[in-house]
Amino acid sequence: MLKVGLLVGRERSFPDALIAEVARRDAGVVAEYAKLGAPQMAERPPYDLIVDRISHEVPMYASYLKNAVLQGVVVINDPFWRMADDKFFANSVAAALGVAVPRTIALPNKSYIPGVVSESLRNLMYPLDWDWIVSYTGLPAIMKPASGGGWKDVYKIDSLGELLWRYDQTATMQFILQEYIHWEGYVRCLCIGRQDVLVTNWDPRRSHFDRYRADDTPVEPALEARCRADALKLNRALGYDMNTVEFAVRNGTPIAIDFTNAAPDFDISSLKDKYFAWVVEKMADLVINRAKQGPVYPTHRWDHFLPRNATA
Repeated sequence: MLKVGLLVGRERSFPDALIAEVARRDAGVVAEYAKLGAPQMAERPPYDLIVDRISHEVPMYASYLKNAVLQGVVVINDPFWRMADDKFFANSVAAALGVAVPRTIALPNKSYIPGVVSESLRNLMYPLDWDWIVSYTGLPAIMKPASGGGWKDVYKIDSLGELLWRYDQTATMQFILQEYIHWEGYVRCLCIGRQDVLVTNWDPRRSHFDRYRADDTPVEPALEARCRADALKLNRALGYDMNTVEFAVRNGTPIAIDFTNAAPDFDISSLKDKYFAWVVEKMADLVINRAKQGPVYPTHRWDHFLPRNATA
C-alpha cells in the first residue's frame, strides 16, 4: 500500500476531505496526516508522497521535505522551488512567456541584519531615483513582499511621499513595487497538477468568505480560454503542482498579478461546496497518480550523481 502524508497547518476541511477521497477510491494508496519528530540525516520518511501545505511557515519542515526528495519521496509542491521562488523573478518569467504582468520594480532592502555595513553595499547606487521609479510603475502602485502570500503587508501607494514612508517601515523585508491595474473584472484560477485549471470569477473587494461565488456569471469563453492557457504556462514554467493564479482584467486583457501560491487556500469556507469538491477530486487524482508514478529523475542537479541514476 502506497502512503501519502499531509503536512498541514490549522486547516482541517481540505486535508480531511482529501484523506477521505483517497480512501474512498480504494486505489492502493492511503493518505494520512504526516508525523515527524527530529528527523535524522538521510532518513527516509515513511511516505511515498507528501503534500506540503505549511513549510513556508515552519522552517524545519522545509529541511525535512528537501531530505525527503533526496530519499526518493515525491513532494507537492517542490520544496526546492518554493524556497527559491520570489515574485520579482516570477514576473520576469511570466513576461518571457508572453503572459501580461504589471510593470515591476525590485526595491533594495531598507535595513539589513547586523554585520552588513555600508561597505557591504558598495554595488548599490544611492540615493535611489524615486522619481524614476514611480514614473515607471505609475501611481497608484502596489507595494508587497517579494516572497509571501495571503495579502499580508500589501499596500496601495497613492503618492511618492506615501511610498517613501512605507519604504522606511520595511526593515529587513524585501519588497517589490508594481503598477496598479485599474480592472473591470477579476479572475482566479485553481490549478492542480500543471494540467487541470478551474477558471472562476473572484472579487477581492468582497469579504474573505464571499469572494468565490458559484452564482456569479460564468467567465466569458474567450477570456476563460486565455486565462487557462496563461495559468498553464505559468505553472509549467514555475513548477507548481498546486497553485492559484489571479488575473486582473483590463480592457479585456487578463494581467497576472498573483501566481506564486505554494499553499493556496483550499478551505471549504472560502471555496464553498462546488469549487471545494473540484479541488478535492483533482488533488486526489494527482496524489494517487504521482504516488504510483514515483519521482521522475533527474529533477535536481545532485540527482545526476546519485547511484540510483548511474548509467553504464
